[in-house]
Amino acid sequence: MRTNWSRNQVFGATDVQRPHTISALQQSVAHATAIKVLGSGHSFNRIADTHATHIILEQLPNTVEIDTHRHTARVAAHMRYGAFAQQIATAGYAVPNMASLPHISVAGAVATGTHGSGMRVGNLATPVVAMTVVLASGDVQEWSVDSHGDAFAGMVVHLGGLAVVTHLTLALIPTFDVRQDVYVDVPFETAMEHFSEIMGSSYSVSMFTRWTDGIIDQIWRKSIAGDVEALPAVFYGATRATRAYHPIATLDATPCTDQLGVFGPWHMRLPHFKMEFTPSSGDELQTEYYVGHQDAVSALRALATIQHAIAPLLHVSEIRTIARDDLWLSGQYQRDSVAIHFTWKNQWADVQRLLPTIEGLLAPYGVRPHWGKLFTMHPDRVRETYPRMQDFQRLMGRYDPSEKFTNDFLVGLGITKL
Repeated sequence: MRTNWSRNQVFGATDVQRPHTISALQQSVAHATAIKVLGSGHSFNRIADTHATHIILEQLPNTVEIDTHRHTARVAAHMRYGAFAQQIATAGYAVPNMASLPHISVAGAVATGTHGSGMRVGNLATPVVAMTVVLASGDVQEWSVDSHGDAFAGMVVHLGGLAVVTHLTLALIPTFDVRQDVYVDVPFETAMEHFSEIMGSSYSVSMFTRWTDGIIDQIWRKSIAGDVEALPAVFYGATRATRAYHPIATLDATPCTDQLGVFGPWHMRLPHFKMEFTPSSGDELQTEYYVGHQDAVSALRALATIQHAIAPLLHVSEIRTIARDDLWLSGQYQRDSVAIHFTWKNQWADVQRLLPTIEGLLAPYGVRPHWGKLFTMHPDRVRETYPRMQDFQRLMGRYDPSEKFTNDFLVGLGITKL
């Protein structure tokens, strides 16, 4: 029995293949009737499931090819961010952002528009400038912004619905150092009144709350040189921590990246957790919703009206910012966004009953769900928040006319070929 990381999904594939070469992968794809690539398994819904063939790419070489003239890196799609990041950092490069977990695969994060935090930086798909893919026919193609123009913006965040991605080429920036400081206990209303100032105060900022007592429990500030001359002891009423914190304050902070203002390489500070640790047992559920930055305070105040229903089911909630982009199925498509994330206790029946209420409160703000998390929004509502959705569906018809990469998750959302 194969499950995702959280073990809340049991996969239905009847066949699992682990090709050692691209040639073997081509044959597997060409002969399969329905197929999905299974990466690190950090999606909480059935986006990566299939009733036929699961492809696991981890037997392919872990290659990172750095082009020092173009300042790009061509990365094996199945690699974890933690491993890829270490190699480019050693060569003097960086990517602008990292997710909370460095354990996720590059391809999976890109395909679902996963993100870190920062008003100045986009999600993890935004540095992608080219992709090597295996089509349903088994043929290999190179897709790039140079060769495919506007259509490439529809190919990057692809939900696994177009092809098997074997390599991604990412634009790089020079390496940089980051310090991480945690502030504790700021009144919720103070945080709302100064929301933009707080979230824009450092390169990357996260708020954590349990939705109790009218408090934002923690503010994590990840600062680069030049963000601030000196971080204050008190920040909008919150006190700078003198010990390390886990986002769930009752848990041991050992798995977390170093705090207390000690500068370190970007890839060892931007994630919340260290690569060498498993951050939790995985016995949890996750949902996440995106609203426009201009609507964030209203949306968060709306959620505060049902905090009595949220808190008993919750481990912790995280609030982050992500810059807009032009990727068709990105949660940040043409909208500077705020992500409202919930890490729930593993009580799906209760969470499932609550989600429609949360989604109803967020509906006036054009809410979009994270593609890899749990949500109950009506498929029509999901699709209509993406103006280029039908253009993406035409790409599905062009590159996968037999719908080999279309699964029950996409069908259930009405995301099928046109």
